[in-house]
Amino acid sequence: MLYLHYLIIIAIAAAASAAVMPIVTALAIRYGIVAHPGGRRIHSRPTPEMGGMGILFGIMVACLAQLGFEHFFGWQGFLSDTRVSLLNIAAIIAGTLIIYATGLIDDVVDLSPGLKLGGQTIAAVIVATWGVSIDFLPNPFGGANLGLDPVLSTVLTAFYLVSFANIINLIDGMDGLAAGITAIAGMSLMFLATDVNQMTAALIAAMLVGACIGFLPYNFNPASIFMGDQGALLLGFLLGIISLMGVMKTTAAIALAVPLLIVAVPILDTLSAIVRRIRGKQSIQHADKGHLHHRLVRTGLSVRQTVMVVYAWSILLAVGAYAVRSTPTTVRGLALVALLVVTALLAWILGLFRAADHGDKIPRAARKQKRESFLKTRASSGKK
Repeated sequence: MLYLHYLIIIAIAAAASAAVMPIVTALAIRYGIVAHPGGRRIHSRPTPEMGGMGILFGIMVACLAQLGFEHFFGWQGFLSDTRVSLLNIAAIIAGTLIIYATGLIDDVVDLSPGLKLGGQTIAAVIVATWGVSIDFLPNPFGGANLGLDPVLSTVLTAFYLVSFANIINLIDGMDGLAAGITAIAGMSLMFLATDVNQMTAALIAAMLVGACIGFLPYNFNPASIFMGDQGALLLGFLLGIISLMGVMKTTAAIALAVPLLIVAVPILDTLSAIVRRIRGKQSIQHADKGHLHHRLVRTGLSVRQTVMVVYAWSILLAVGAYAVRSTPTTVRGLALVALLVVTALLAWILGLFRAADHGDKIPRAARKQKRESFLKTRASSGKK
């Protein structure tokens, strides 16, 4: 019965997200919030990039529906979850809206890296202070856990959430990739949260999965709309929150690796990008064509084939992480290490850690000029 509840929430979020996407697409075209080809981008034509608004809409509609079910039909959920207070939920909502607004502003005016990071940090600190936090570090050798003072807890949690937001943002470079990976990870985290009776985390995961499913028909190759930074930051941020509320709160040290393994593909892509840019003596923020999806395309795969390969890779890691959760600690540790080693080996074979390609970065001024040119061309066409 509980999983039927989640299935209904997923369906509501998917329907709402899909229904609003044509409106969001029209708004993006009208205001010139469009991604242009060039640099590390693979697409060949200007494409609206405000799909994150549709994803957020789907999540909000599903959230309101859940509250309605609780109030009118007595369903279990946010209001009945004694592990989460209204203050916690309010902080999560506030942080989510701030992280979304940061991405939206960046899509419109192209924020500097400092301002963009500042917005993400504010959102993460709000959640870490009043929403959900890492209060202790489990002792991998047994014995008492290592408690964290409030300041260190806030700093560590904020760093964790900002990192999660950016691993999805960095892998969002191909039609359907980020939304699909998020849906896979969200579904896995939903099952894990349900197993440890973390209903709020499971519900948020269900809403996230549904919103991504509703978005994918418009975003799968050839995409008619992109999610933009507003969508990618939102997805990663919520995945981080869900993992903190779910299995990351357990006292078992080995369990900490489970949610991280579920999102191992985007984590590995991010770490390899950092290594590449350091080896190439470039800024960490410098965009390049060395990401996992770029490497797979160079092997001769099409965009759709590449996305399917990454999906399969992510599903195998998620299933493996979920399957070993109830095995003895030693077996679980060895299985998780084996999965990580195989993943790292595949990354090495693909050359993810080789020095980054040069000349791929699109200056902000050039992107702004393309957007202004697009708006002028559209205005001229309208007059005719």
